[in-house]
Amino acid sequence: MTIAERLRATLERGHARETVLLESDFRDAEVPPGEVMLAAVLVAVVDRPNPTVILTVRHEAMRKHPGQVAFPGGRIDAEDDGPIGAALREAEEEIGLSRDHVDVIGMTDSYRTITGFDVTPVVGVVPPGLELTPHAEEVAEVFEAPLDFLLEPGNHIEQSVEWQGRERHYYEINWQGRRIWGATAAMIVNLGRRLAYGP
Repeated sequence: MTIAERLRATLERGHARETVLLESDFRDAEVPPGEVMLAAVLVAVVDRPNPTVILTVRHEAMRKHPGQVAFPGGRIDAEDDGPIGAALREAEEEIGLSRDHVDVIGMTDSYRTITGFDVTPVVGVVPPGLELTPHAEEVAEVFEAPLDFLLEPGNHIEQSVEWQGRERHYYEINWQGRRIWGATAAMIVNLGRRLAYGP
């Protein structure tokens, strides 16, 4: 069975069962419906003997979340074919990953960010050895981290910080000196739980 077949079957089983998920950056966050912006990211799993996930480091000059680790992705435009179309388009624009190389597995649980985005992760499998070209103004670096390391609950560190007078809870995952936190870490935690790595 290929990694794509395993992920497709496991994700289907995961969505058929109840699980505890992280829904937003704040445990009690509420954003007025008119202010919610729809977005999508691509969780690109590289088909290696030990599968990895493609992640980016946002350019320090970016207005939002500079220097943070993220999945390629962004706002869903009217011209996009829903979250899948947006995730594939953004991956092409940000890291030069052609949609022709992506075997789309499916969508998983959306996550509401503190900045008012409702983000849908789209899981896909890509072949190894692709030459990716980061967008010079948006992406400082592209790297891969092992899928099993990212999904392992023991690597999910829960943190809290006071922000704008409220206590904010978030997860972080540390991989070879890279700090993956906030919405990206939360979506990884949720995916792990859907794939039965957690509660």
